[in-house]
Amino acid sequence: MTTPNKTPPGADPKQLERTGTVREIGSQAVWSLSSCKPGFGVDQLRDDNLETYWQSDGSQPHLVNIQFRRKTTVKTLCIYADYKSDESYTPSKISVRVGNNFHNLQEIRLCS
Repeated sequence: MTTPNKTPPGADPKQLERTGTVREIGSQAVWSLSSCKPGFGVDQLRDDNLETYWQSDGSQPHLVNIQFRRKTTVKTLCIYADYKSDESYTPSKISVRVGNNFHNLQEIRLCS
């Protein structure tokens, strides 16, 4: 998602999109996963249904790769995790890396 101003913590991304504060740009990207169980892949990760989700089916690290076809500025990234539902499957660390290709990715520091 992109936003002209800092998005308040805990803000509802869908509400912000409806008001024009942010714009969802994930559909402009190619998404891939390090692995997934059948029926728990990219479609479920991106379907806006909080009852569906991505579930990895391989060894760590578990990766979600989002590649844009052209240089794209992303100012806000929203990730939904629900510890009450996921318990031990909730990530303890999320690393966001950016670069021009897979071989020059650098981890960025996230601000809250």
